Amino acid sequence: MWTSGEGMMMRAGGRWLEGKGFGPTPDKAPTIVMLHEGLGSAELWRDFPQKLADATGYGVFAYSRFGYGGSDPAPLPRPIDYMSREATEVLPEVLGAIGFRKGIFVGHSDGASIAAIYAGTVQDHRVRGLVLMAPHFFTEPMGLKSIAAAKLAYENSDLRQRLARYHVHVDNAFYGWNGAWLDPEFEKWNIEEVIAYLRVPVLAIQGVDDQYGTRAQIAALEEQSYNPVDVLMLEECRHSPFIDQPQKTLDAISDFVARLDAIEAAEAEAA
Repeated sequence: MWTSGEGMMMRAGGRWLEGKGFGPTPDKAPTIVMLHEGLGSAELWRDFPQKLADATGYGVFAYSRFGYGGSDPAPLPRPIDYMSREATEVLPEVLGAIGFRKGIFVGHSDGASIAAIYAGTVQDHRVRGLVLMAPHFFTEPMGLKSIAAAKLAYENSDLRQRLARYHVHVDNAFYGWNGAWLDPEFEKWNIEEVIAYLRVPVLAIQGVDDQYGTRAQIAALEEQSYNPVDVLMLEECRHSPFIDQPQKTLDAISDFVARLDAIEAAEAEAA
């Protein structure tokens, strides 16, 4: 269990991961598990986890995957299916380590893909809903072009220095992500098959000006899902809705959680 606002270390996938919980622990309230982007970490969610805990009354837990933040480094190069491995091999152990009982996943970018893979692959009735911010279900030329540009920025600007403030193993974090996405074999990466197996409501949030993916990602989710999918497209927003449009993102997630609570209450009353 965690102490709200204090960092912790946990063992999962054979290595140490850093995490931080906010608000009530899983034995006291449902939990929002936050899954960060390809260059994110627990700290790079900034104050959003605390705001989410305050707005919903849920506990919120954010952790840094291998290679990120203060977690142990990841073996490189990362395999093409690294997100699927994270979802099926590591995330279950993270949930066990925090005593997860029920709640939702909030994933961003790579983290959104990992959340979708878990929900579409692992039968876990504790997971009641998904919030997918800027999810990737397949590669797009414009996204790969932006990732190639990020490599140039990392090697020729102050990007490495800025990222090093948040990642102990900064080269491991950057090249683990960037190297996998720029592997020629990664152009064929596609996880659309998991969409049809999602059995919980989904809230998809994407910036209109997202530099890593187009609305085609959201369209695939809408067209292939058998479960309800709510979509929020945000103007004046790039790849990180919780940074570019924090209040609208917070309000949308809070409303989504409230509707899930209402559904659960109605089902319990009917039973």
